[in-house]
Amino acid sequence: MPAEPAAGNGLARWASDPARTRGRRHSEASAAPRSEHQRDRDRIVHSQAFRRLVYKTQVFVNHEGDLFRTRLTHSLEVSQLGRSMARALALCEDLVEAIALAHDLGHTPFGHAGQDALAECMREHGGFEHNLQSLRVVDSLEQRYPAFDGLNLTFEAREGILKHCSRTNAQAIERREPGGVARRFITGGQPSLEAQLVNLADEIAYSAHDVDDGVRAGLLTLEQLHEVPLVRGFLEATLADHPDLAQRPGRRLLAEAMRRLLAAQVNDVTARSAALLAQASPADADAVRAAPPLVSLSASMGQQAGALRQFLFRALYRHPQVMHTTGRACEVVRELFALYLSRPQEMAPGFAEAGAHIGQRPRAVADYVAGMTDRFALREHRRLTGRDLLAAGV
Repeated sequence: MPAEPAAGNGLARWASDPARTRGRRHSEASAAPRSEHQRDRDRIVHSQAFRRLVYKTQVFVNHEGDLFRTRLTHSLEVSQLGRSMARALALCEDLVEAIALAHDLGHTPFGHAGQDALAECMREHGGFEHNLQSLRVVDSLEQRYPAFDGLNLTFEAREGILKHCSRTNAQAIERREPGGVARRFITGGQPSLEAQLVNLADEIAYSAHDVDDGVRAGLLTLEQLHEVPLVRGFLEATLADHPDLAQRPGRRLLAEAMRRLLAAQVNDVTARSAALLAQASPADADAVRAAPPLVSLSASMGQQAGALRQFLFRALYRHPQVMHTTGRACEVVRELFALYLSRPQEMAPGFAEAGAHIGQRPRAVADYVAGMTDRFALREHRRLTGRDLLAAGV
């Protein structure tokens, strides 16, 4: 188990202590009694980019139904799972929550399909990575404060938001910010334990809720889910405890099985990570960055979770209905990019001004398109082309 929490703040010695943050890029006075990571979380919740997540897709496009997950509900689920595990491991819950709520701020409309389409459009213009875009949102694109661009988050929050980064982009960030949030992608180090925890909570959350959404959409069946050992075990255990559910139509059976699946994975991460931390016994949060990953699923649970992801990729993400919709969504993104590239004045004023400079135009267009919600992208595409690629029956 983790070492005894440090006196006074309830955190393990290897946790990210907000009183010892590496600070913000722009110096600011304390906001006591809020801690620095509480302040990070609050700034994210009040940001415009966070509000947009309610109309950004996970798997199903926003207009396909009111009860499917969005980027906002996904981020809230990641936050809940992350906080539960952080509390059990005596890590900084506020930092976990801040990273979880901000990790998808840079995602495009239309989920991963939109991201892939925008990356294709930006291939000759510096590329597009949604994790890097999330950092760009909190560092530059949000405009709420008179003294600086962005949200001016702490180093630890920004480090956690940048989950992945290509070496080329990491080197560019390192030149601007020596020893900063991109250094680990060059040296092979790790982020904080809180960032590692959010990375796992993200994977756990989306696998479970994609199962739920896939069944709700009629694209997955309970019979198919029995092909996946991890899910089958929880379905059978639920029926053993509640045999009446076999005869009662409704969502209770799947909901209870998914609840058990989530609980099992949370408990597995907590137990495995506690053992790894006890063995490595890092001296402090900085020692964590030089150690191997210390937040992990057990080998057995990791293999089962991997089998579930493979099933979802084959049965849901590559389902013909999903592929048809995402194919049209990619077309929307590609056409919007081309239109704004040739007619930057069609963008909102701030982006149009940036796009007036030919060298900055592709990045300004990418920023504008990436910030769109699903429905705004569809509305803009219809306004500029007169076509509705995702209308019913198209």
